[in-house]
Amino acid sequence: MAKVNYVHAALLLHSAGKPIDESHLMKVVEAAGVQADEAQVKSLVANLEGVNIDEAISQAVAAPVAAAPASEAKKEEKKEENIEKKAEEAAAGLSSLFG
Repeated sequence: MAKVNYVHAALLLHSAGKPIDESHLMKVVEAAGVQADEAQVKSLVANLEGVNIDEAISQAVAAPVAAAPASEAKKEEKKEENIEKKAEEAAAGLSSLFG
């Protein structure tokens, strides 16, 4: 089973208000019809200890939103470069006509 599926199981437990511990996580994974890997379960539970899941989710959602203005600025910059390049090409083409 992929690691992401264990994370999904942990998020399901969190959204249901259940504790994210080894026994609950094993039950969710096994309810999905998959043989749970105890090492993966223990590792995930240990890594989530002390983590505020709601805060982590809000930070993960906010990161792409904050990155959006930077990509728009790059698009505008690229458009300006293309316009300048076309103007230079046009000027070069005209100068070749009139020698």
